[in-house]
Amino acid sequence: SDHMENICGYLMKYTNLVTGWQYRFFVLNNDAGLLEYFVNEQSRHLKPRGTLQLAGAVISPSDEDSHTFTVNAASGEQYKLRATDAKERQHWVSRLQICTQHHTEAIGKNNPPLKSRSFSLASQGSANSPGVQRRPSQNAVSFFNVGHHRLPTGKRVPIMQPDHLVDVREMMSQAEGQQRDLIRSIECLPVSGHLTSLDQDLLMLKATSMATMNCLNDCFHILQLQHASQQKGSLPAGTAISWLEPKISLANHFKNGAAQNFPAEINKPASVREEQSIAEPCQLTREPEEINPDEELEDICDDKEDDLGAVEEQRSVILHLLSQLKLGMDLTRVVLPTFILEKRSLLEMYADFMSHPDLFIAITNGTTPEERMIRFVEYYLTSFHEGRKGAIAKKPYNPIIGETFHCSWRMPKSDVAADVGSNFSVHSPSEQVTLSKDIEGQTELDYYTVKFVAEQVSHHPPVSGFYAECVERKMCVNAHVWTKSKFLGMSIGVTMIGEGLLSLLEHGEEYTFSLPCAYARSILTVPWVELGGKVNINCAKTGYSASINFHTKPFYGGKLHRVTGEVKQNMTNTVVCRVQGEWNSVLEFTYSNGETKYVDLTKLSVTRKRVRPLEKQGPFESRRLWQHVTESLRDGDIDKATEHKRALEERQRNEERLRAETETPWCTKYFLKEGDGWVYHKPLWKTGSAAQTQQTDTN
Repeated sequence: SDHMENICGYLMKYTNLVTGWQYRFFVLNNDAGLLEYFVNEQSRHLKPRGTLQLAGAVISPSDEDSHTFTVNAASGEQYKLRATDAKERQHWVSRLQICTQHHTEAIGKNNPPLKSRSFSLASQGSANSPGVQRRPSQNAVSFFNVGHHRLPTGKRVPIMQPDHLVDVREMMSQAEGQQRDLIRSIECLPVSGHLTSLDQDLLMLKATSMATMNCLNDCFHILQLQHASQQKGSLPAGTAISWLEPKISLANHFKNGAAQNFPAEINKPASVREEQSIAEPCQLTREPEEINPDEELEDICDDKEDDLGAVEEQRSVILHLLSQLKLGMDLTRVVLPTFILEKRSLLEMYADFMSHPDLFIAITNGTTPEERMIRFVEYYLTSFHEGRKGAIAKKPYNPIIGETFHCSWRMPKSDVAADVGSNFSVHSPSEQVTLSKDIEGQTELDYYTVKFVAEQVSHHPPVSGFYAECVERKMCVNAHVWTKSKFLGMSIGVTMIGEGLLSLLEHGEEYTFSLPCAYARSILTVPWVELGGKVNINCAKTGYSASINFHTKPFYGGKLHRVTGEVKQNMTNTVVCRVQGEWNSVLEFTYSNGETKYVDLTKLSVTRKRVRPLEKQGPFESRRLWQHVTESLRDGDIDKATEHKRALEERQRNEERLRAETETPWCTKYFLKEGDGWVYHKPLWKTGSAAQTQQTDTN
């Protein structure tokens, strides 16, 4: 109690990947056991922007540096904070830990243990509240359904193998799901009555369940390290881990250089054997590869995803899958049935968002910062329609770690708008074909080239990085996206966590942006896609920003696929452009001068991307990697597609298990980790600056 002092001061608080770190004024209220924060010290007399209950919280200094620490509340909320130096961090951490311990112990002393009480969560809440249905006699122990098993005496516990660790991880995932359900059930209780969400015993239950899960995670990590240390030495130090083929000699398999001849398995198709082995020497290296756009040909692949027959035929499979899912369940590790897959990888889907390169290049042609921001918003909103293939909600392939996708677009310079008043170019299908043919005969000076590369940089969590550039116009975009899927009952939600950065080097401007959430609705009948959530686009240099809302359809009435937004100058708070409409149909742009422009997205010309033929692609490139799955889906052979898909996924699991055992990190090919994000290894803002410096030195 001698050290229970109220302290206050400025700390940096991490908000999200878009906003990043922000200075906030924090106050530790020891008497109430609260950590509060305000926008600044002057607003301290106002209502706090945020408050955390410290009873049952966990205060953890971060390993990433000497300044950062986290406050994990019993409710599951987390503050990631950063002090100015290590000394200040230690001061805050020690005071927070003392306050936390004091209030946690106070709850335990002042209240009887939970086991002496029996109550019903369902009887206190609404009958319609999800996740609160339980029998009156069910107490906290039976709610978790915990079983205790004794080992036979005299028997030695065997050393856990990787498969057992995987099983443990799955059981822990289930326990984490149950713990989240418990917290949700408690928070659904009324704030007044016989049993409330603020009941001291329930607060203690929330705190101890959170602490238990944290402890279990720490123990599991120790088991992993112990097993890895026991297995150390099974491979030479410094071995480069690539795709694992269990039936070949590891010593030969991991040699870079000459291709290896692998024994064939007679009982498997040749295509499956190819997926489970590596015969190409170029796959044994992670060196970046320069793709020559001249080797790429206009894409003739046109896979439409409007076939509803498979969904109707496979309803029993969907029902079986739904029976195993729970509300809010993370679907990252759930294997979904093959028939709901699109015939393309997620990496290629990101490329399809660039199908209007004329609008992308036209951004930098804006003569003022206002025009350039408006052009970016126009391009951004027109990208989602072509990114989705057809009306049915199907899922792209989950990229394999290390998978890449390359393509490019060639755009005649005459088709790129020179001023913001220009209308979007609209061509009929016959005109578009003529354009494509003309491009082949044009000289290099007559068109712009936009190059695109994407890579799956992480498996857990699943993170993709993609990068596009137009060297002639000195502009590029870099983004990383973590797709997080959750089961929501009769729909599936996908959160696109990440950040994009558009760089216009000619103007020295950078635009940060995020992506909306996606939802697959009506998954038991005819599934369809809608977008939802608020996204922001910001340019710090010019002070212009855009706020865009993707509206989900209300339960009764309302339009589908509605989007609204506005562009404003932050310094004057002046709105310079408003937009409304549907992101897959017609958009209406209203400018500050009173002019209005309508864009029919269904009539916008689409520039086909250019890709290398399969025989020239590397074995890690999306189309070659998934070619047998794609061919089987085109033929309607779901069983065969599932077999090929399983072979790829099993190969990835084997390789991931071996990396964990040998403590060998995965090495990416094109993207480097910087902070919380991923950046292309040779972005234009680096290579362009280097070239300019070299030219200056020469002069």
